[in-house]
Amino acid sequence: MQQQRALMKKLETDEDTPPVKTDLDMLLTRVGEQADRQAFTDLFEKVAPRLKSFLRGQKQAESEIEVILQETMLKVWRRASTFDRSKSSAITWIYTVARNVKIDRLRKMSRPEPDPNDPSFVPAPPETGEQAMDRQQRSDILKRAVSLLPEDQKKIIMLSFFEEKPHSEIAEELGIPLGTVKSRIRLAFGKIRSELESLK
Repeated sequence: MQQQRALMKKLETDEDTPPVKTDLDMLLTRVGEQADRQAFTDLFEKVAPRLKSFLRGQKQAESEIEVILQETMLKVWRRASTFDRSKSSAITWIYTVARNVKIDRLRKMSRPEPDPNDPSFVPAPPETGEQAMDRQQRSDILKRAVSLLPEDQKKIIMLSFFEEKPHSEIAEELGIPLGTVKSRIRLAFGKIRSELESLK
């Protein structure tokens, strides 16, 4: 942060700053108000060396510097109409755009690229009528098996697997020990398994 402030101070206090600063403000205003291409070209020529110097000081690779510079100036062209010379100088405004571009690129680089061959990206084939019927039959059998459980076991199964509540929350809600919750789930599984086996 201190390095950035020092750089900004240097950019705005160079010996040639008064005429250049006014010139940059004027050029950026013309770009924003008139979409003046010549003003943008002049602005690019004046600003690019300063941005490159700053990015080199930030230890950016030369290829990355060019990319950041191009993205920055593209955003400057698109957003120049939002520049308010009463709030900041053109060079400060452009520097802020460049800093945000650099941060965005760092974030993108830290994220792994999605693998198009990952099975999770392959959509599941549509369900056939036979598969839908089979799924419904299995669902009906499971519901019947659960309905045959003692009320205390059925309650815990409903909370755990249908409402997806953790065991500790179930124990607190029902006012029973955590071990009791786990043992009732085990008993319920055993009965459900037996019921499903008998229906095959």
